[in-house]
Amino acid sequence: MARPMGPRFKVARRLGVNVFNHPKALKRGAKKIGKQSDYGKQLMEKQKLKAYYGMLEKQFKIYVDEALSSTGNPGERLVQRLECRLDNIVYRLGFSSTLRQARQMVAHGHMLVNGKKVDIPSYKVETGDIISLREKSRKNEIYVENFNTQELSLNYLEKDLDSFSGKLLYIPKRDEVPIEVTDSYIIELYSK
Repeated sequence: MARPMGPRFKVARRLGVNVFNHPKALKRGAKKIGKQSDYGKQLMEKQKLKAYYGMLEKQFKIYVDEALSSTGNPGERLVQRLECRLDNIVYRLGFSSTLRQARQMVAHGHMLVNGKKVDIPSYKVETGDIISLREKSRKNEIYVENFNTQELSLNYLEKDLDSFSGKLLYIPKRDEVPIEVTDSYIIELYSK
């Protein structure tokens, strides 16, 4: 399974955004960026989006190609598709404190989608799918504590504390997704 393994805080400082949602990520301050060319801006936005979702170039390119061939706004389609990945939904529901931990939970088979074990982090979650923690995994205090303590502030997700599950209510609109990225720059970069 390919995933970025480098230093996270250096990446966050270089991008100037706390893409890892960690309190110490921008402690030393963001790197000052001088005047940028159009290509530099497009590249920076692409790197930010890849960092938000913890992806490498090859897999990211597949999602971009899918967005470019779909109907509607390709930038919005790209963000929607990335937001509906299983590892991201597990993270957003609060089963884990980081996206890396969410990816590990999925890969190790701790998560169920509609009652069936799914161990593919890039699995596409559809509207109405119920994501839950396996019965056996509910003995792990970290997962239970994360799920019970993290508040859900996203309208497109629903959380059920009693059954350790959550549900994707609808595909989110671009402005509902909590990331700081100008997706039109990314589409411009790949449209050349």
